[in-house]
Amino acid sequence: MDKKKIIVMGAAGRDFQNFNTLYRDNEEVEVVCFTGNQIPNITKRKYPAKLAGKNYPKGIPIKKEEHITELIKENKVDEVVLSYSDLSYTEVMRKAARINSAGADFRMIAPQKTMLKSTKPVIAVTAVRTGSGKSQTSRKVLEIIKEEGLEPAVVRHPMPYGDLEKQELQKFENHEDLEKHDCTIEEREEYEPYLEKNVPVYAGVDYEKILRKAEENADIVLWDGGNNDTSFYKPNLTITVFDPLRPGNENNYYPGEINMRLCDTAVINKVNTASKKAVRQVKQNIKKVNPKARIVEAESIVKVDNPNIIKGKKVLVVEDGPTLTHGQMTFGAGIVAAEKYQAETINPRKYAVGSIKKIYQKYDLDKVLPAMGYSKKQISELERTINKTPCDAVIIGTPINLRKFINIDKPSVRVTYHLKEKTKPGLEKEVKEVIGKI
Repeated sequence: MDKKKIIVMGAAGRDFQNFNTLYRDNEEVEVVCFTGNQIPNITKRKYPAKLAGKNYPKGIPIKKEEHITELIKENKVDEVVLSYSDLSYTEVMRKAARINSAGADFRMIAPQKTMLKSTKPVIAVTAVRTGSGKSQTSRKVLEIIKEEGLEPAVVRHPMPYGDLEKQELQKFENHEDLEKHDCTIEEREEYEPYLEKNVPVYAGVDYEKILRKAEENADIVLWDGGNNDTSFYKPNLTITVFDPLRPGNENNYYPGEINMRLCDTAVINKVNTASKKAVRQVKQNIKKVNPKARIVEAESIVKVDNPNIIKGKKVLVVEDGPTLTHGQMTFGAGIVAAEKYQAETINPRKYAVGSIKKIYQKYDLDKVLPAMGYSKKQISELERTINKTPCDAVIIGTPINLRKFINIDKPSVRVTYHLKEKTKPGLEKEVKEVIGKI
């Protein structure tokens, strides 16, 4: 019988998980290629033979998604599997129409089919959109675990932007490990806050191997999701974060709505900056599809390390890159801080260089500079853009301190933010229930 020919449509994350769990050793299918989107430069690589298994001795090419129609026809592809996240339903169905019209079936895989089972309890933190506040929620969960005297291990959603073979299984215990693995800005943003709390972080490509390694010294595994993707591991507790600054998005983005329907606890974040009407709308949407979920309202508290530097000044605001790009937010914590201290924001668009300039051509951003840093070249372009922008000071609204590896030639402040629960009891209730079963 001829093998079913498949293309896995992805963005260097969920696509590799779907392949590893469903297709790598499946003799009935042939994965012709992956396609890449969202992440720069991923289509210049291939999924290496070492990771692809015995059925793919030459590895698997990664092609540009824009060529999907030609790839389907040239390779007589039977099925295309959507394997990345934070897409509007309109985007999803437009992709489906394009694929179906080229002659292939369009498939979306149920998350339960790729969830790996752990020998330790798993708490999964997911979201309905990129930039909802997963990281600060994960840190809050971590604090509860640590206060109970347990050893957690954090497993982060894939961020394999470098050599895939070298990134098969990564463990980060200190800042030297970030240098050793040549981490991008995006990776540092996710890993550093945990390292500062002396908690190991695991990531990479093969999440079966990653899980088994994390289980060795941990009492409990914390899954820190990426974008609005579903968990790779079967959770004992699923916490999903909602953003009332984008009310209704929980009903209209893939796979964010799935996370809404699967969650045990729904955290409505940023209630201190969203309108009461928006918070009510999100709450109603949750109750309609998942009435059993317990709802926790929380504030995202912003703190500036030296507010006098920016008070009443002309400032450049640098925000988390993915939140502004495929998260489609027009502002973040940096803008909140600027408004709090009556600072005038400078539009950096006309000062952007290289790939940063292309970001502005693709996304409608005016008051902010997205901290994109997927390569050393792009980090250099980010530095040049910051230093070209005329302002009195720079507000760094990214999860990490850019001053550690970018030379900023003007005064700067760093914005940090944490989760403050308004609902009592907050996350502690469900987290301690999981801990009590260990």
